[in-house]
Amino acid sequence: MSSILITGANGQVGFELQRSLASLGSVAAVTRAEMDLAREANILSVLNEHKPKIIVNPAAYTAVDRAEGDAEQAMAVNAAAPGIIARWAADNGALLVHYSTDYVFDGTKAEPYVETDAVNPQSTYGESKWLGEEAIRASGSPHVILRTSWVYGHHGSNFLKTILRLAQERETLNIVADQIGAPTSAALIADVTRTIVEHVAGSQASGTVSGTYHLAAQGSTSWHGYATHIVRRASEANFKLALASDALKPISTAEYPTPAKRPANSRLDCTKLAERFDIALPAWQAGVDDVVARLKPATN
Repeated sequence: MSSILITGANGQVGFELQRSLASLGSVAAVTRAEMDLAREANILSVLNEHKPKIIVNPAAYTAVDRAEGDAEQAMAVNAAAPGIIARWAADNGALLVHYSTDYVFDGTKAEPYVETDAVNPQSTYGESKWLGEEAIRASGSPHVILRTSWVYGHHGSNFLKTILRLAQERETLNIVADQIGAPTSAALIADVTRTIVEHVAGSQASGTVSGTYHLAAQGSTSWHGYATHIVRRASEANFKLALASDALKPISTAEYPTPAKRPANSRLDCTKLAERFDIALPAWQAGVDDVVARLKPATN
């Protein structure tokens, strides 16, 4: 099929994309050391070397709290770089698949967010990701922007792996219970990306699918509910835990202040994605259960 370039190869989503896209064509996966998104000349050099027909860009500045004191770097990677990549894609007839976040919203809506809801990012990270989206749209390149949330996987650092580690070390944990979202696995994101790429390749009309789509697992929970589920599954899988699932104390966001403000409601309505690409998204628990099972040998 087409030549595919994946950025952020060492990240959670980048790691899974190498698996999911491997059979679709000639795939090159580059790390930050090979393609530094803070350096325009480096970005263009890599693109001109590989000349991909499909660019899949999960690379991002994802240290949400650190971004509050490192805005210049966050903006370079999350806002400026996607525009550079998109303009190259427009000039070279390539499709860009890019990933954004629920942090573009302020989290005050009572219902799940749809793609057309007004954005109002409350953090440097959220603002940088929104500006990256806008730069892609302004480029005129064929593109698919996938907003997702609460990403985890068996590769890399994330909330799920942190909870598993702490559950083996501590007898009690305080977990925020008034932020709601859907834990979404990197594997699911990668598999949906494959479906989209296959669709575009089959239709030979990438421009007809250009747009922004929400991608998250079905259902919702709080961070406290998420952590409780992790610990229960780990206990059932005979992890050696110091923590019981009923020893997780629910606390409010106010009781756990962070430099960056988090959305209270991170729920994303994925109807547009499901209907446009004929995708059935699984319940959030399924992916969590799979990753807990896969991590058991490494944590016992």
